[in-house]
Amino acid sequence: MKESLTQLLVHLDASPHASRRLEVARAIAQTHGAAVTALYAVTPALLVVPFAPEAGPSVAAALGEIDAERRARARAVFDRAPAVPGVHAAWAEVEDYPIVPAFVRQALYADLLVLGQYDPEDSESAGVPFDFPELVMAGSGKPALVLPYAGAMPSVGQTIVIAWKPTREAARAVSAAVPLLQRARRVHVVSWGEASEGVVGAKLGLDDYLKLRGVEAVWHREGGPEPSALGDLLLSRAFDLDADLLVMGCYGHGRAREWVLGGTSRTILRSMTLPVLMAH
Repeated sequence: MKESLTQLLVHLDASPHASRRLEVARAIAQTHGAAVTALYAVTPALLVVPFAPEAGPSVAAALGEIDAERRARARAVFDRAPAVPGVHAAWAEVEDYPIVPAFVRQALYADLLVLGQYDPEDSESAGVPFDFPELVMAGSGKPALVLPYAGAMPSVGQTIVIAWKPTREAARAVSAAVPLLQRARRVHVVSWGEASEGVVGAKLGLDDYLKLRGVEAVWHREGGPEPSALGDLLLSRAFDLDADLLVMGCYGHGRAREWVLGGTSRTILRSMTLPVLMAH
């Protein structure tokens, strides 16, 4: 029996990419009979743009107008989105700052988050941290579908590539992706090296894990150690396999007061050319 997602949480801001995130979330929700909540989360310009209090109330009022206009634009995207049969879509707003902890608290109740890659050329991305996706994943422990800001995405999840390594992060990403994997037309698994579990006999493995869930995958086992430029290589392989979704772990750790991404995760999130489902 196929598994289904029940609740998606999509991040909305004032950028033009927000409508694509909502569109993808609704399409996935329709397939799974899931609900969608669109959560508007943007730090107010008043808290982002430094200004001296002596500048007067006119500056604060102008910044407030910017915030109101941005919110209105995002709400219009939500309101104008065509109704999708069988999908309940709801609007919500973050009113607590900083926005990441507030978003994380809502993420705890979703099966899948739909987030966007940071676009350095988009001025409307102001108010959303450049590392928003990884902070939300690390804080919530929930899987996220991160959409690239560039390129067309006619479909998501028809051909899926799993970047596999025997780690907690990769295993959590695959587990979260099962409902999508079960509905994909083609599934590929790309891995490097040979894992040594120290187990003999009827040991468990990813291939059997997938088959027990009705997923037949084509394996691409690469010899030798994991390459240093793995992120770029994964994107290249995904392109060669005509994939529209990459499933992988999100690797990193907290240091001091910041979140530090691993090299492969950093490369994927900065240079992604297709949607990526990640889990930490």
